[in-house]
Amino acid sequence: MDEKMEFREARPQDISKLMEIRFAVTENVLNNPSLVTEKICEEFLFNRGKGWVCVVNDELLGFAIADLKEQNIWALFVHPEHEGKGIGKSLHQIMLDWYFDQGKQWVWLGTTPKTRAEVFYQKQGWIQKGVQVNGEIRFEMTAEAWQKLLDQS
Repeated sequence: MDEKMEFREARPQDISKLMEIRFAVTENVLNNPSLVTEKICEEFLFNRGKGWVCVVNDELLGFAIADLKEQNIWALFVHPEHEGKGIGKSLHQIMLDWYFDQGKQWVWLGTTPKTRAEVFYQKQGWIQKGVQVNGEIRFEMTAEAWQKLLDQS
């Protein structure tokens, strides 16, 4: 990608584009779109936690949202046309750095088995902690483990 990637905090006016990206993904497809509305997105971005976006030439290509209330990574998605360019990895780093700077000691997430997301989280150092009731794999990360990964890089 020749264009310069900008990573910044998500803004209210980004929400409709976040929704577009969320519904465009080909893995971890949302079976029930009513579970992710603009109002719910706004709640997670500005009341429960924080979100970040990757923008190139004023086009939003990916986003990540951390939920402090449930100690969860609520979202990390890159538009399918822009996968494999390091966007997800950069958003992941920004999000976890911020999350653990808030004094949290651990975080969890769930993702569909046998997907690129599962492999991505394993490569980022997340530890698999079983399968959730909904069939998703549960991963966890501690502040200590994150700091060790940062120290090694």
